Amino acid sequence: MIDLATLAVFSGSVLLLLLSPGPNMAFVISHGVSYGWRGGVAAGLGIGVADLLLTALTATGVTALVASWPPAFDLIRYAGVVYLLWLAFKTLQKKPSLDTARVERVRLGGVFMRAMLNSLLNPKALLFFMVFLPQFVKPEAGPIALQLVQLGLLLTLIAGVFHAVLGIFGGAISRFFASSEKTAVLQKWGLATVLTVLAVRLALMPRTV
Repeated sequence: MIDLATLAVFSGSVLLLLLSPGPNMAFVISHGVSYGWRGGVAAGLGIGVADLLLTALTATGVTALVASWPPAFDLIRYAGVVYLLWLAFKTLQKKPSLDTARVERVRLGGVFMRAMLNSLLNPKALLFFMVFLPQFVKPEAGPIALQLVQLGLLLTLIAGVFHAVLGIFGGAISRFFASSEKTAVLQKWGLATVLTVLAVRLALMPRTV
């Protein structure tokens, strides 16, 4: 088992990283604003599941294997760019609605899936898990794979709560602005803009972590 001191330092580091503005923060808030708090929380849950998958890939050594193949970074990166631009295009095609409670289960599932895929198609996320988690592993504390899983689960828990709060905050903004057709149009264009900016950011992303 990992000692409490290491877990405390790890938790503090994760919180500091989460508080730094990044693509996940923008993704969750923008979806909360566009789809209400349920949409924001669904986006946070999608990111959480992606974190669990990345933890499993790290613990089994798959992330290191992928990172060792030079073309992998660009393949994942440009797949993510295309996906984000496609989401932006689909967002602009939708007719804006004034009903902030319009998000149905199917649509929430779509938000969940797009958040999960957005995280998985970001090569920096894969490299982050491969580089960040091992820093807190101690060989004398037991099996390395088990420690990586424990750290990944803790990171997912902390990030999940943080993103849920962000999603609820985005939903509050949505209710505040859901009073006219103009603001509904602004929400649609705002989400499309965020997705496009994230795509450009991903396309220009350097290889170093």
